Amino acid sequence: MVTLIASVKVKEGKMEEAIEILKEIAPKVIENEPGTLEYIPHTVKGAKEKRTIIFYEKYADDKALKSHMAGLGKTMAKLTPLLEPGLDIKTCFEIE
Repeated sequence: MVTLIASVKVKEGKMEEAIEILKEIAPKVIENEPGTLEYIPHTVKGAKEKRTIIFYEKYADDKALKSHMAGLGKTMAKLTPLLEPGLDIKTCFEIE
């Protein structure tokens, strides 16, 4: 299994709109991307991180992750204009 933890920064005043879009996107990712086991966006509390969204994503294997990444532009088309440039991605592997 492969886990991603990704974070993005939302433009000032756009968080509520971003949250509504993510409520639409997240279930569709699980439904339409075989091998996607978890796709959970989170907001972050605290003044320093108040416009941050962190994604917890879990994939069955590298093939499922690559498939997700290939369609990311289309999946995030409505969200991308609400985000500041930059994306932090950490690829994680479970300790077994």
